[in-house]
Amino acid sequence: MTGLFSHTFLKIFFLLTPFFLLSSFLSMTREMTEKERRATALKVTLSIIIIAIVLVLLGNQIFKIFGITLNSFRIGTGILLFLSAKDLVQGNDTIEINKEEKNIAVVPLAIPIGIGPATTGALLVMGSELKQLSLKLTGISAVVAAIVAVGLLLYISGYIERLVKRQGLIIMSKVTGLILAAMASELIMTGVLGFLK
Repeated sequence: MTGLFSHTFLKIFFLLTPFFLLSSFLSMTREMTEKERRATALKVTLSIIIIAIVLVLLGNQIFKIFGITLNSFRIGTGILLFLSAKDLVQGNDTIEINKEEKNIAVVPLAIPIGIGPATTGALLVMGSELKQLSLKLTGISAVVAAIVAVGLLLYISGYIERLVKRQGLIIMSKVTGLILAAMASELIMTGVLGFLK
């Protein structure tokens, strides 16, 4: 159980692209007071938690409805994740920011910056892989813990920005991209080996 928790925690933490999310959060809340920024961070965190839990719980049902095999979804998710990783490493992953939009916690911060297509796929796959209730509860606990950790980064974003500066956030985003690329390769290979069996 401990191994499942730690593995899932680390996987989800990096899937949420925390430093790209942090950078986007800082850009979009530039005009807010510290109190407003922290309130927005809490809303983003809560939104991501709700979305993630729903995706984990609905994994099996979605596969049954569309007749998709788990291995097919692994390969598709791996490809999407690899493309996201490539964008992070190259610095091309940008989101259009509407300066007039006030309610930014759910869209675009929670979706699609926090939970994008690749993260959605990974959560659906995880929900399908964890069959037993005890394993599913452990997985969900790890997902929530990872999201709370990312939410904490958003909550203290002003302090982090002063500490590492903009360039530091860019470097950390690129490192996250490399980790995501490795995770993408693992997902694709697992899917391919599943088909070969």
